[in-house]
Amino acid sequence: MAIQNKKEEIIFYSIQGESLKKLHIYEGGVSAGFPSPADDYLDVDLNLHKYLVKHPAATFFIIAKGHSMEKAGISDNDLLVIDKSLEPKNNDIVVAAVNGEFTVKRYLVHDGQVCLRAEGEFGDYPDIEITKSIEFEVWGVVTHTIHNHR
Repeated sequence: MAIQNKKEEIIFYSIQGESLKKLHIYEGGVSAGFPSPADDYLDVDLNLHKYLVKHPAATFFIIAKGHSMEKAGISDNDLLVIDKSLEPKNNDIVVAAVNGEFTVKRYLVHDGQVCLRAEGEFGDYPDIEITKSIEFEVWGVVTHTIHNHR
């Protein structure tokens, strides 16, 4: 069992009411190819809070720090939506407390044995095998990642 030596900071944010405003979107989605001129007239309101948050009382936002989950699509400074009410399933990405420190990792279960796996670009993060000697708690399941492309 090895726990990564690299410190990665996690900052927690809670939801205070439905504070995200409605944005106009195209009802049919957005094509990655050539847009249809008829789509200019199709728009509805999208409340991001309703789209991203299924259980408001159990949902938090976390800003990810570090590079250990880049292959999973989570980059440094991405905003993660965490739902504490969900039970983790095999292959979920979770926020877990391991020996008193928070980490974001892939949750894997094989033959009843839990393992937390990093998915860093360079593979220099060892798996964390959860044994009886480790203080371990899944704090929540990552349901969405908001990634800045600029």
